[in-house]
Amino acid sequence: MTASTFPSTPTLPLARSSVVAAHSKIVSLVHRTPVLTSSSLSESLPCKNTLYFKAENLQKGGAFKFRGASYSLSCLTPEELEKGVCTHSSGNHAGALALAAKQRGIPCYVVMPDDSAQPKIDAVRAYGAEITFCAPTAPARAATLAAVQARTGAAFVPPYDAANTILGAGTAALELLADAPGLAAVVAPVGGGGLLAGTALAADGTGARVFGAEPAGADDCARGLARGSRVEDVDARTVADGLRTPVGVLNFPVIQEKVEAVVTVSEEEIFEAMRLLWERMKIVVEPSGAVAFAAVRSPKFQALGITGPVGIILSGGNVDLSKPPPWTVPATTPTSTE
Repeated sequence: MTASTFPSTPTLPLARSSVVAAHSKIVSLVHRTPVLTSSSLSESLPCKNTLYFKAENLQKGGAFKFRGASYSLSCLTPEELEKGVCTHSSGNHAGALALAAKQRGIPCYVVMPDDSAQPKIDAVRAYGAEITFCAPTAPARAATLAAVQARTGAAFVPPYDAANTILGAGTAALELLADAPGLAAVVAPVGGGGLLAGTALAADGTGARVFGAEPAGADDCARGLARGSRVEDVDARTVADGLRTPVGVLNFPVIQEKVEAVVTVSEEEIFEAMRLLWERMKIVVEPSGAVAFAAVRSPKFQALGITGPVGIILSGGNVDLSKPPPWTVPATTPTSTE
């Protein structure tokens, strides 16, 4: 038994015009996060690109995920909203959906692996969602979610592999391109691919080249692009816990068509990028949120010789502050899925 995806109303096509339409529906619900700059970080690059950072770490819930969750809820019928929403997630999507549901005053049911980080469990509970724990495997999550949905009748809002999630996520890049016109390139991290696919749609026709950024320890998207077909499984070994999922079925064709390349980075490059963002810009960014900056700093990206300003999406800032910063204790982390 598997969970079924709502809404009953038709979804918009995966196109830039649909991202614009999604933005109009959630503009009053989400923060228009700032676009930040740093002259010292820009000047440290070989190509001297002026960097524009879209600070989604300052979004409600601490991550861009709130955009997709909010737009997904806006597409539900009153009858669907009354029964509430459900999802499975060990990370930022869980908190984002719980918060979006709380704002609308509807029930939210979240399936979380029993090894989820305690701060993320605490956040989901604080937003009023009901948590059901399961074994940390994809089959266990799917079966548990199906049981929750059968019991509650709640609408399933996928973390990344759904049109409404993609379109909502794309609104971050839409704002970035509006607030920093003339970007030569935009770089976004890729795990499940909702943000990168949405970014590619938002940038379509603007002249900005789009690149993905991925940990070398969870490089299924880069490998899929290289072989010309989606990689279904990933044995993720990376501190960037938000990027450990395989790229989604809907997401991959968009990325394949509209993203120029996915740049992979090492754990050491992620640690250094995260440390620099904390140290130079005084902003708290989680490892997944630092991956796009790590990619731009990498020799692979700089060798492309891109001239002109580059936009970077800092996807989230939910860090477990009870633990030491990861750059002080370099280590990979167990496999998990969003």
